[in-house]
Amino acid sequence: MLLVCAASFLGLSFFIALAIICRMIILVKHKEEYKPGKSGSVRVLVVAGSGGHTTEILRLMESLSPCYNPRHYVIAETDTMSKDKICCLEVSRKYKYAEQEYTIHKIPRSREVHQSWSSTLLTTLHSLLYSGPLVFTLKPDLILCNGPGTCVPLCISALLLGVLGIKRILIVYVESICRVEKLSLSGKILYYLSDYFLVQWPNLKEKYPRSIYLGRVV
Repeated sequence: MLLVCAASFLGLSFFIALAIICRMIILVKHKEEYKPGKSGSVRVLVVAGSGGHTTEILRLMESLSPCYNPRHYVIAETDTMSKDKICCLEVSRKYKYAEQEYTIHKIPRSREVHQSWSSTLLTTLHSLLYSGPLVFTLKPDLILCNGPGTCVPLCISALLLGVLGIKRILIVYVESICRVEKLSLSGKILYYLSDYFLVQWPNLKEKYPRSIYLGRVV
């Protein structure tokens, strides 16, 4: 069992290292600062987790202008609550803004809470098989996420599209408000992969200098 866990950990480490290399290639290919939406609306892919993650990301979505349209929400197949919350938000937005579009998509969860390392690699790869085609089909300008494990394969898929020259996708990660002293597992990974990494506590800014501290944003 110990060997299986070690092999899975090494596999995930290799997987993350490969994603970091993809990120570096994109930075070299696109030296100028990328700002989507210069010529119109911004197609945004929003990763919703479950429980607190969904609540926080939807609060953030409430503050976005109608220029972020269409909005493509991605939730895990095992998430039974987020869809209704998303629909409620979008119904309320239609009263404020006309011609707003949104879709909801489901993919396999890459990692369940307290899931063992020995199975995480397989479930992440399984999720990536669904994430890749979805990101390729939607081709968003921006991915917005805040911590659910589902965001990792989606962001890796976005990096792959950038490396292949198909689409440059901006990745914005907002660490959860409940993370005061240390990052979540997704945060530790996407700290190196995202274009903008936002934290909501000054302690995290001190520990992770590449992050951006704007105070409480959700």
